[in-house]
This record gives sequence, structure tokens and C-alpha cells, in this order.
Amino acid sequence: MNFLSISPNTILSSNHHKATGSEKTQQDLKSLRESCREFEAIFIDQMYKSMRKSMPENGLIPQDNATKIYQDMLDMQMARQTAKGKGIGIGEAMFNQLKGYVK
Repeated sequence: MNFLSISPNTILSSNHHKATGSEKTQQDLKSLRESCREFEAIFIDQMYKSMRKSMPENGLIPQDNATKIYQDMLDMQMARQTAKGKGIGIGEAMFNQLKGYVK
């Protein structure tokens, strides 16, 4: 899985064309926002896993390894969907705090 992807354009923007300072800043801010959203998704995924551990596993149908793997993948996708937009606010707060460092 690609959790914290940063666009190569933000690092190697001079390969295709000379990006102006404003274009590079916008690219860097976009990359920072995506990284903050992905961090929030990872945080939410961990929260889902903790909540799931608190539930008893006594069910009619025993869970095998494939079911647990599928459940983990489903939890990660739900976490990513939750983190989209404003999410629960952690990613947005991180972005607002870190965007001052982008030059």
C-alpha cells in the first residue's frame, strides 16, 4: 500500500519545465494536504482496529485468516473515505500547522 505518496513533480519539477515559485508552492501544498489526509486515514484505521479488538470474537461462524485480512483491507478503505474532505479534523489541523513551512 502506498500510504504517504508524494508526487515526484514536487521534487523534480525542473525536468519537464521550469516551475515558477508560485506553481511549486501550490504543488508542495497539494502534496502536503494529501500526506496529512493519508496520516489521518492511518490514524482512523488504527482507531478502527482498536475498536474491533474491544469486541468479543464469539460468533456463530469462526473467522479464518482470509476473513481477517479482508476486514483489515475494508477498515483501511473505510478510513480513507472517512479522511476525505475535512475528515475528522486531524489532517486539516496538521495541514494548517505545517503549511507555514512550505516555501
